Amino acid sequence: MAKEKTNFNVVFIGHVDHGKSTTIGRLLFDLNLIDENTIKKLRDEAEKLGKKGFEFAFVMDTIKEERERGVTIDLAYKKLMTDKFQVTIIDAPGHKDFVKNMITGASQADAAVLVVAAPEGIQPQTQEHIFLARTMGVKQMAVLINKMDATKPEYDQKQYEKVKEDLAKLLKTAGFDTSKINFIAGSAWKGDNIAKKSDKMSWYKGPTVREQLDLFDLPQKPIEMPMRMPIQDVYTITGVGTVPVGKIETGVMKPGQKVIILPGRTYKGILGEIKTIETHHESLPSAEAGDNVGVNIRGIGKQDITRGDVICDVAKPATMAEEFTAQIAVINHPTVIAKGYTPVFHIHTAQAPCRFEALLKKIDPKTGEVLQENPDFLKNGDVAIVKIKPMKAIVLEKQSVNPHMARFAIRDAGATVAAGICIDLVEKKI
Repeated sequence: MAKEKTNFNVVFIGHVDHGKSTTIGRLLFDLNLIDENTIKKLRDEAEKLGKKGFEFAFVMDTIKEERERGVTIDLAYKKLMTDKFQVTIIDAPGHKDFVKNMITGASQADAAVLVVAAPEGIQPQTQEHIFLARTMGVKQMAVLINKMDATKPEYDQKQYEKVKEDLAKLLKTAGFDTSKINFIAGSAWKGDNIAKKSDKMSWYKGPTVREQLDLFDLPQKPIEMPMRMPIQDVYTITGVGTVPVGKIETGVMKPGQKVIILPGRTYKGILGEIKTIETHHESLPSAEAGDNVGVNIRGIGKQDITRGDVICDVAKPATMAEEFTAQIAVINHPTVIAKGYTPVFHIHTAQAPCRFEALLKKIDPKTGEVLQENPDFLKNGDVAIVKIKPMKAIVLEKQSVNPHMARFAIRDAGATVAAGICIDLVEKKI
């Protein structure tokens, strides 16, 4: 069997209406992953709605609607095969979806494509998305300076250079190495430098968006770190027994390995031994970070474990947090966040109510400087250091120890209100 290509998650970010959805739609169309008839229908629909030129954007937007209706659509999960990767594209229209996509579920972005419209340049969401991408651990970035067909004059190199210079300053401030970032000059609507080279900008010598996907570095699998597998679900399979399933976040798992499941039913951890590891009904001699597997563990019953527990190597177990300090970004809260607020935290596969014990300081998202010590409240757009008290036992690790087990989303009333990462914790003793 041919070795499957490495899955690579790319999130498209940027200010509203700068062309993220159109870029993705155009890319899929030019690679023959969407047919002419579909685009024609979307073009007619867009014109009827008074949104001429939105046909490529509607490719992603129809997917979003159908996803929300719970219908499985081919295109949403269609893998874009490149020479190097099997790419999963994540469209990030607004703050809420951006964070949800970036942090919850398996879609941890390996790289981001920042889309900025050439005529407008940097806008408020451009800055916020750059900072959020950095906060959430996206290390690789490319920039599409889009709508080059709308500059005056058309395809104006001077405007491209100006936007590129402004963006380079901002990206440096956020901590990105701009020597490794390509700034692509393109037009998603016209198809310039998206999947095909454009003949309109002879001055531009860089890659297309399609070529850029293969220029990203292969993400390093964190296999050197201690083994961690958050449990997604627990099944009982006749003839096998209890089978927890999930994605191994870090390390390597092998049959015969002694493990501890935290917190477990007792909140003190449950000891066991890996008997077998399976994926797609095939037994594996070992599994590593990034693999989705089902495992049979000797000594563990279904009543002992649940979704949100974490299977760890017994020699190097994860920490459980009595209380923790985190850096958070408030994304979409209807009012303000104050001390005592107790929303649900989504940490790997766990969900737990956690209380805001203290708001320590507000930070400037562009520079990291402290703006205010001990603020009374936090509102949308604020980035802050806070102290949090979980209301039940949770497995959480510090960013400096294991960033893969340190990120979380904060949800309330069905919406993602904030996102963050644990920077310090007081360990809960078992």
